[in-house]
Amino acid sequence: MAAVGMGIFLTTIDGTIVNVALPTLVHELNTDFATVQWVVLAYLLTLSTLLLSMGRLGDMVGKKPVYMAGFVLFTLSSLLCGLAPTIYWLIGFRVLQAIGAAMTQALGTAIITEAFPDSERGKALGASGTLVSIGIVLGPTLGGLLIESLSWHWIFLVNLPVGIIGVWMVIRNVPNLQPVGEQRFDYAGAAVLFIGLLTLLMGLTLGQQWGFGDQRVWLMLAGALLAIGLFIGIEARVEQPMIDLQLFRSQLFSINLITGLAVFIAVAGVFILLPFYLEGVLGYGPRAVGLLVAAVPILLGVTAPISGLLSDRYGTRLIASIGLAVLAGGYAAMSRFTAETNLTYYLIAVLPFGAGMGIFQSPNNSAVMGAVPRSKLGIASGLLAITRTLGQTTGIAVLGAFWAARVMAYAGEVVAGGVTAASIPAQVAGLQDTFTVIAAFIGLTFLLSLYALWQEQRSKK
Repeated sequence: MAAVGMGIFLTTIDGTIVNVALPTLVHELNTDFATVQWVVLAYLLTLSTLLLSMGRLGDMVGKKPVYMAGFVLFTLSSLLCGLAPTIYWLIGFRVLQAIGAAMTQALGTAIITEAFPDSERGKALGASGTLVSIGIVLGPTLGGLLIESLSWHWIFLVNLPVGIIGVWMVIRNVPNLQPVGEQRFDYAGAAVLFIGLLTLLMGLTLGQQWGFGDQRVWLMLAGALLAIGLFIGIEARVEQPMIDLQLFRSQLFSINLITGLAVFIAVAGVFILLPFYLEGVLGYGPRAVGLLVAAVPILLGVTAPISGLLSDRYGTRLIASIGLAVLAGGYAAMSRFTAETNLTYYLIAVLPFGAGMGIFQSPNNSAVMGAVPRSKLGIASGLLAITRTLGQTTGIAVLGAFWAARVMAYAGEVVAGGVTAASIPAQVAGLQDTFTVIAAFIGLTFLLSLYALWQEQRSKK
């Protein structure tokens, strides 16, 4: 658990630590904002497109060697990122880093599931959820301290000691369970899936910059749908597919993935909108904003292990449904934010959001991993990881665009300085509409979860 936990923690913290360095990188590496964004985007796009392939590879050749190779690659590329002489070298090394991260993130959950008995699976996955939340909280804080005290290079170099110790712990403690039978890699399926996910994520990402009315964005999204349709056709015919489509015949497995995707779409909305609200509307400074946003993952870290333990005792779907209900309540409370909201109401509103996330995530992950045979744990772990990254990318693009559209509608015109230059009442009204839509979205997800709970109870009779 500690060995895998170090990999989860390292890749999570690195997903957030770089964000605070972007303004510094613009100055230090003599570049512009449009270019420096690719330090983050190149990492996220590479990670998202390779997760499923790495999960399948782990099922084929064994999870430990793939996970360990990813840990080594991530550590070495962190060193290269810290030594990068130009912005373009840094972007290239971030791609290498993301390949290593894909190998660890795709298989971490699978290794934990394989190593622990079913009666302790929820507790173990709850512990890993705590490490994710700690990484999210610590990343921006640690990044700010390192940049202020040393230099931007250290946000990457700090990974080295953790990576070296982590690799040694993986070698020493993670069991090397070999897959049964000879298996082949589905190169055609992997290539088409890579193209489909890449064009989908590029369309969503660039749509934020160019606008979703841009013809190029629609061409990318249409190409993505075409590629994903072709991928499904390939998987239905090939003898050893990348993703066994038979898994989706399990209604509960499919519902668990859908609810997980929906929650991460909604979560992305909070993390992109709250800083604008706290700073632009309520007038808090950057340090205070960081602390107030951090209240969300802190409570997630507290509730995740508890909900995992409870799911082992009372069942995964019941606890996950309770989490969704709490989450919907948090969004409903946040839809009441105004320009006069005080700190007490803010905390009362966001704490149920963090708690609901923690209560939901561990049992839902446990339900997904418990629904597949051990020979398919790698690909199931990869599917969980891709729902997380795809949900976040979709949520940022769609909910950010929805908020901007509602603000402009309330402003009654296209504001020259962009959405943040609109009047405070327009920004608040747009925020309330966005959180109301998200609350309704999660409410529907809760009903879907209740249906799954009913189906589960009926199947036991």
